[in-house]
Amino acid sequence: LSDELVSRVMTPALIIYADKVEHNVQAMLAYMGGDASRWRPHLKTTKSPYVYGVMIDAGVRYFKCATVREARCLLTVLEEREVTGADLLIAYPLQGPSLTVAGDLAAEFPATHLAVLSEDPLHVPLVPQNLGIFVDINPEMNRTGIPLTDYQSISAVAEAAGERFRGLHFYDGHIHDDNAAERRTASHALYDQVCSTIRALADDGLACGELVTSGTPTFQYALDYPDFAGGKIGDGDVIHRVSPGTVVFHDFQYDALLEDLELQPAAMLLSRVISHPQTDLVTCDAGSKSIASEAGHPVAFVLGRPELVAKPPSEEH
Repeated sequence: LSDELVSRVMTPALIIYADKVEHNVQAMLAYMGGDASRWRPHLKTTKSPYVYGVMIDAGVRYFKCATVREARCLLTVLEEREVTGADLLIAYPLQGPSLTVAGDLAAEFPATHLAVLSEDPLHVPLVPQNLGIFVDINPEMNRTGIPLTDYQSISAVAEAAGERFRGLHFYDGHIHDDNAAERRTASHALYDQVCSTIRALADDGLACGELVTSGTPTFQYALDYPDFAGGKIGDGDVIHRVSPGTVVFHDFQYDALLEDLELQPAAMLLSRVISHPQTDLVTCDAGSKSIASEAGHPVAFVLGRPELVAKPPSEEH
């Protein structure tokens, strides 16, 4: 950034580099073989109408998000661009009033298809009728979903959903092995199992329309998994999509972990040094309210100053 611009920006401030965002989006489309329909990016990591617009302008029409606020933001951008036929999966186990709000959004923005997750046949009747349903499967991540080995429960939810059954959501975000070969082996073993589940559902008359897998650490290995070739599974009736979202901004943590991923960090936090309390310590005006410190240590990397190591932050320092 120019010195003149920096002098006018209050800190801490989120800086988004438009050229790098566009580079990363185009790089992702290249990973998809130019087929934007293979990518259902998670919106929780960008939370920006501008960035949503970049993806839409690049041809992306399938998305997923975590909250109804993120959903409304995307739906508004799609409406402003007069896009019809887009598809949004709220990939979070909504309960209570949030389900009602999701149904209200589907009614307010009918040009976009909306769906939610479910993992219990008793939950299905609570889902508003204008929402599609994906069965959430737990691929040993143990955060949400039905265990992959519990076919009876998976099929029970799909059967309860009836004509609203859209597919399976299978987020293998726990695979963080140290090298690409290990990540590929671990993810492909899980894809073998979920493909068996899809075939069993078909045998039981429960057509799975779509399988959504893979965040940032594993999406490349989903794309090169033989049974997902060309975005179709089996005889071609089941569509496969990957859903990495961090890739739009990228970050140094994934840059270090994923040696085979060629992206550029596109969002950074501008911070000013406000104190120098010890000879080997400086204090900046970006603390836990500016940096997601719950993500682990180190909470930040200092651009161009590798000798500076971030210490655990307090609220504004």
